[in-house]
Amino acid sequence: MAGQATRTLAAKLNDLFATKKRPDGKEYSNEQVAAAIIAGGYVKTASQSYIWGLRNGTKNNPTKGYLEGLAAFFEVPVAYFFDDDVELVRQVDQQLEALKAERARMATLSGDEEIQLLAMRAGQLSPERLKLVRDMLDVVYQQEQAERRSPPDGGLPSG
Repeated sequence: MAGQATRTLAAKLNDLFATKKRPDGKEYSNEQVAAAIIAGGYVKTASQSYIWGLRNGTKNNPTKGYLEGLAAFFEVPVAYFFDDDVELVRQVDQQLEALKAERARMATLSGDEEIQLLAMRAGQLSPERLKLVRDMLDVVYQQEQAERRSPPDGGLPSG
């Protein structure tokens, strides 16, 4: 994705669909995106078939309203869909790559049984106790990060 500022509208849309997932981790459907564009008031009518046409390149001249709706839905600037601002396209692509990497990391972590157990137990706590656990976890995390940055001998002179 990164470094490809002259990608087509279809390629950019497909990257957005592949990166900005539903809360359950699945890709949004063309129908869901069309409905969101209408609900947002960007266009009066939108269809999954038109979104599909934009994604496969058979439609390549969407209205301003469609572009604004797509940009709002995928949380990118409207200018992302144009090649005029190469730097903006590069920045958005980098953010999308970072999001993909974070999703992959989270998917790996979610397979860890100990982390799943922690999450299940945390989900059963009261808001007050959950905040206490978060605060304690922050302290432990900060300590571990500090230990990773300090020399193994504690910075003491040898001898």
